[in-house]
Amino acid sequence: MTLMLIDSASLWYRAYYGMPDTLLAPDGTPVNAIRGYLDMTARLISLYRPNRIVACLEGDWRPTWRVELFPAYKANRLDPEGEEEEPDLLTPQIPILLDLLDAFGIPLVGVDDYEADDIIASFSVTEPGPTRIITGDRDLFQLVDDKRDVSVVYLAKGITNHDLVNIKWIADRYEIPGERYALFAMIRGDASDGLPGVRGIGEKGAAVIANAFTSIEEALAAAHAGDDRLTPNLRKKLIEGSDYIAIAPKLVHCALDVALPKIDTSMPSRPKSLDEIYQYQKDYGLGASVDRMISALQW
Repeated sequence: MTLMLIDSASLWYRAYYGMPDTLLAPDGTPVNAIRGYLDMTARLISLYRPNRIVACLEGDWRPTWRVELFPAYKANRLDPEGEEEEPDLLTPQIPILLDLLDAFGIPLVGVDDYEADDIIASFSVTEPGPTRIITGDRDLFQLVDDKRDVSVVYLAKGITNHDLVNIKWIADRYEIPGERYALFAMIRGDASDGLPGVRGIGEKGAAVIANAFTSIEEALAAAHAGDDRLTPNLRKKLIEGSDYIAIAPKLVHCALDVALPKIDTSMPSRPKSLDEIYQYQKDYGLGASVDRMISALQW
């Protein structure tokens, strides 16, 4: 009974940049992100054969509670008007894609003031596994749990060469205990989210700390105590970063307690008529991408 959780924005951005922008509907509307999203989703459904599926959406890509904690959170992605920077040719595709996913019966879930990551995290701890999280975002490595069979289908190298991230994969890649990825990440920081981490401590130093301690609070207490598992420089940087360390856990950890709607996550059954889906296919020139989804759903 595998549950597939799709980080939808991650997938449509990857589709947008991975497919030529010369793919157009008959009326000239760009459809490269729509076609790429459908193609990737169809391939992943065919590969992992989930029994349940949810396309997770951004209720708010900069939740107020994270911005209040750290005003610079994702501020690097704002345009001069204070809105999210988004490619002009991608913006008109998203409503069409969401309507089409709805026509396919794929459950769509977004919750106000939470990111898709938080939706995915909350599903991952409330729904039984196995769970496969579809994303190109390494932030979600913190959710990997071998005991509950929660792993990340990591698309950084594309669909064909994607990695299935489990605890061993994280341990091998970062040379840390795999279950401590969140600790490692909050110390290292993430430039794409505008998060500095603990200033002056890079990936190597973060790995040293993650190997020695189980929490950021424990590491900071050890720094104050002069613990010799930390070099003098690491102790100094941790103490200097105390203010950031105080907010880092809430800022970096995915929320696990989002009030999720009561929905049927089962794979959609074939509707009595595919006319609506075929109309989208015709109107937007989606061709084989729609056919692949129909085939993947075994309709």
